[in-house]
Amino acid sequence: MPEAFRTDLTLLVTALEVNCVIGVYPGERDRAQRLRLDLELEAQPPAAFDDDFAKVVDYGATLERVKQVCAENKSHLLETLADRILAACLEDRRVFSASVCIRKLDLDRAANGIGIALKRRRMPAPES
Repeated sequence: MPEAFRTDLTLLVTALEVNCVIGVYPGERDRAQRLRLDLELEAQPPAAFDDDFAKVVDYGATLERVKQVCAENKSHLLETLADRILAACLEDRRVFSASVCIRKLDLDRAANGIGIALKRRRMPAPES
């Protein structure tokens, strides 16, 4: 009997720094703040790793969508921004799970960043 394998594919973006207007307090809304993002996207791997770009998730396009979400942000909460980032990551139907960790870098000098993490997973379609 041949050996069976399962292949998992995770796309990683580590320590992406963006500037974003975000925050609840008036002083936070006066200027863009530095944020650090870490993303993990679980995606459907291609049937064969044959170097065909069309068969894999375009992480460059995904990254551009994430940067655009941050640049256009009008929300006050990191949680709302994270929700919008995950929606952008899940636009490609081959991505079935996405997580983002967002840290404000300049909020407290004693901390290397303060923030939140959010994860979203596609649910299987209900059987009829």
